[in-house]
Amino acid sequence: MMQRFTNDSKTRMAAESREAPQALRRQAKSLAEPIAALAARLRRRPPQVVLTCARGSSAHAATFGKHLIERHVGIPVSAVAPNIASLYRRRMAIEHQLFIAVSQGGGSADIIESAVLARAAGAITVAIVNDGASPLAAAAEIVLPIEAGAELSVAATKTFVASLAVLLRLVAAWTGDVPMLRGLDRLPDRLASASGLDWSPAVPALSAARSLVAIGRGPTLAIAREAALKLKETCGVHAEAFSGAEFQHGPLALIEQAYPVLMFVPGDASAEGLAALAADLATKGAQVFAAGGPLAGAATLPTLEPDHPDADSICLIQSFYQCVVQAADRRGRDADRPPHLQKVTRTR
Repeated sequence: MMQRFTNDSKTRMAAESREAPQALRRQAKSLAEPIAALAARLRRRPPQVVLTCARGSSAHAATFGKHLIERHVGIPVSAVAPNIASLYRRRMAIEHQLFIAVSQGGGSADIIESAVLARAAGAITVAIVNDGASPLAAAAEIVLPIEAGAELSVAATKTFVASLAVLLRLVAAWTGDVPMLRGLDRLPDRLASASGLDWSPAVPALSAARSLVAIGRGPTLAIAREAALKLKETCGVHAEAFSGAEFQHGPLALIEQAYPVLMFVPGDASAEGLAALAADLATKGAQVFAAGGPLAGAATLPTLEPDHPDADSICLIQSFYQCVVQAADRRGRDADRPPHLQKVTRTR
């Protein structure tokens, strides 16, 4: 039986995260035509490679896109280093390839300049951005608006969720994947339900930690990376994210008694191996919390009944956002105004 709680948090971050379902409902209408046109174009002349360009939470969204495209389309995806364009001014040989820039505000010079050079090189340039009037939107050939509305909390929540949904919509249209399309239809209501799941059993460990790791694989690697970033931003906790496989190549040495591990379990074949990893971590003294499925040796965090594995991964971060706000409050930190950070970060 799923545990639920009533979130009476007054933080802007918590309130904005719960607006994600409305953003997805707006997307379903506004993106129908542009995504259908882009998907048809990509089917007519498939690219040989897809390039992504993003920073921060948007880079984690791009990681989700990498999984989706490689898994469901079968085309390799690589992340572009933005400073290759902004500092070194190097044009790449990417004619007819797909270049996807992901940004909340669309104002960071290095992302904009990367899109400008990619377009000049003959790439199909796509901007997934919340501000349709931004310089990044103007630089790209095709704009796919996130439709999240104004987000004032420094830590991104609904813009991240909405970015994941845009990428899921694109891949669903590109491949004609009917189960994925139906999962998208159900996703807004499922996100609303995910916001009410009670992850408070993890709060004491998260709030008391000096450092911790988040683990995911396949569609949940991006989720683990986003969770680790949010723990840094809102709680001041040194959190790092790894794939379940990569964690065993060195980082496993971090584990000590009561070391917190937050595991985001995918609902597809990439979950294989995480059960054994969780059991092994428990024998080494780690305090493991698993979201996405019960694992031996781990405390189970409640999740929704399985639907579509990629869409289900998005629901995991939605539940986590409510949890991390509680952890920040317990640490006496203002989740809306992390120290040293501002909403718009401009880099070059």
